[in-house]
Amino acid sequence: MLRLTPCEPIGTVWDRLLPPEALILPTDLARLDEILAHDSMLAPFQQHWGDTARDQGRPTIPMAIYVRLMVVKHRTGWGYETLVREVSDSLHLRRFCLLALHHRVPHESTVRKLTRRLGSGLVDELIRGLIVQALRERRFRPRAMRVDSTVAEADIRYPTDIGLCGDAVGRLARAAQQVRQVIPTVACRVQDRTRAVRRRIWDLTRALRRRQERAHDAAQRLTEPAAQLVRRSLSEAWRVLEEAKRRRSRPRGVTPRGRQRALRRLQETMALAERVVEQVRKRFAGEKIPDRIVSLADPHARVIRRGKPAKPNEFGYVVQLAEVTANTRRGARGLILPPKLEPGSTHENTLLPETVAELDGLGIRLREAAFDAGFTLKLATQLLEPRRCKPFVVGSSKPPSQRTKRRLGRYRVGCEGRIAHLKRGYGAGRSKLRGTEGARAWEGWAILAYDLDTVAALS
Repeated sequence: MLRLTPCEPIGTVWDRLLPPEALILPTDLARLDEILAHDSMLAPFQQHWGDTARDQGRPTIPMAIYVRLMVVKHRTGWGYETLVREVSDSLHLRRFCLLALHHRVPHESTVRKLTRRLGSGLVDELIRGLIVQALRERRFRPRAMRVDSTVAEADIRYPTDIGLCGDAVGRLARAAQQVRQVIPTVACRVQDRTRAVRRRIWDLTRALRRRQERAHDAAQRLTEPAAQLVRRSLSEAWRVLEEAKRRRSRPRGVTPRGRQRALRRLQETMALAERVVEQVRKRFAGEKIPDRIVSLADPHARVIRRGKPAKPNEFGYVVQLAEVTANTRRGARGLILPPKLEPGSTHENTLLPETVAELDGLGIRLREAAFDAGFTLKLATQLLEPRRCKPFVVGSSKPPSQRTKRRLGRYRVGCEGRIAHLKRGYGAGRSKLRGTEGARAWEGWAILAYDLDTVAALS
């Protein structure tokens, strides 16, 4: 059941015992509280739940409390457990999150699972609603836009083929064990060969450290036997799966949905393990690997090569950020549109039509737009000139004067600083949610927290 606001008031009789300073929010939280109290901020939740789910099921935590908790999380960089602990101990944060003194802060698993369930579409609607509120009530008049793309790294360790083999044998054993728990009559099992793979990982580390042989030869000598262990685990997993499909009985307390969930998890793990084995074969056969998997925990993450000397390879997603500002002066600060994100080395031009479409949906009319050299002038002109907006692409455009060229060039460079600000101050650099949908939701909450601070500064 959907609940938008708390049922009980924040103030209690115990507030009379507190000093006046504890009842007044700090300036930044007071401005955010004023913006979040607007009725339009909770409208996307009603659309997301729909009419049928508003009066059915157990009541959720109030969505007003949930949004404020997520805003505090991304403004501070706390994890879910730290967020709950700090909000519980702070009078100001309790009052900002609409929690009375005698109310218990929602459990961290509730906030975490709700974030995954709501997804990225709802966060994008919250960002759009905030921008519309700024346009109507804060007299924000955007004139220019600057667009750039960056990498949202996946929360994974540096991938290696032999490391993926170790993950595969461990996950196959755990997935098969979960199937046996819901279907106890299955006699087959998958042996956990994690220790055997770890010994080979340690031998490879020592061989590379001593430099007794070529790195490629040492990697092939130890990685191929690790892949053979994955094949053995896969053959055992196939027997577990076939036997589980034949069994119809299930223990008390296990639902048909739980049974299907366990079988589906085993099948997905087997598919990923087969891809790992095929990658190892292709690598040492000298064949090209077009869609390399880099993590079993986050199978959507891909290798991204950006040409940076310090970080030649990054693993995650490409996210495109567009900031609309009221002017192009030095230090201009504006609002960021809902981010566009895709896995792998997605070209910037691929995401640009979706970014421009956000302007039409919000009714924003611009005069100028600045892009870096990664964008093509032809596509930018094709998308923006019908909207009476002049695009400027570094190295391609020919503005009417050198002064205009320098001004737009400096304005575009500010997007680099804005990206660094988002990564450093709002956690947009590394997604803690797995999968493409999780990364979109994570980036969306970071953008929402930044836009809230920007709108608060406009008042």
